[in-house]
Amino acid sequence: MSLTWLQSRRTSAALTLAVFLALGAVQLWYQSRDVEIALKIGEPWEDMRQRSSANIDPAIAGINWGRQTDSDARLRFMDIQYGFVTPQARFFTISFDAKGMVGNVRMSPQIEPLLLDDTLKIVLDLQEQWRNAGWHPILTGTFPSFADTPQWRARLRDVNKGGTAYWPAGDKYQVMLVANRFRDDKRPTEERYLITLELAHAWRKP
Repeated sequence: MSLTWLQSRRTSAALTLAVFLALGAVQLWYQSRDVEIALKIGEPWEDMRQRSSANIDPAIAGINWGRQTDSDARLRFMDIQYGFVTPQARFFTISFDAKGMVGNVRMSPQIEPLLLDDTLKIVLDLQEQWRNAGWHPILTGTFPSFADTPQWRARLRDVNKGGTAYWPAGDKYQVMLVANRFRDDKRPTEERYLITLELAHAWRKP
């Protein structure tokens, strides 16, 4: 057995190991990367697709319809003044119009039904982002903004109540934020909650 052959085998083994390590690093990055849909309301659908790291199918010319993402993804709303970011979502639907423009967003900013503490953490963070960006709640007499108080916790625990809040961004956009009890068949003895967020052009005046 020659020295040259041994050196060749060691070099080949080292290269194979390096390839496996590189592939493993790529897979780990892919699994942990921040997959998102980055959009602007009213922009061309293809602009959103090119900007986003999550996969979503093309719009269909000539009809009003919608698409869902192919994987869990967060929403990054790209407005220069009113932008915000959500947690990862499993349910994430975006509509488009007959001209292929981005329309409304409907999503649950979570990947599973959440405990009450985690639910409040998400809705309060979203409200804080909106408040800091210049959004303002409306109809607060009937639909007060969410808060971490004993009264709000009792209201959310009531299966017949839950909560809804409306936040417009001037006369440009508006979000409806909803949170309520949700029966999770995987955890039937636990209190779990579902959050729904709808984003669209403003349909109410502030």
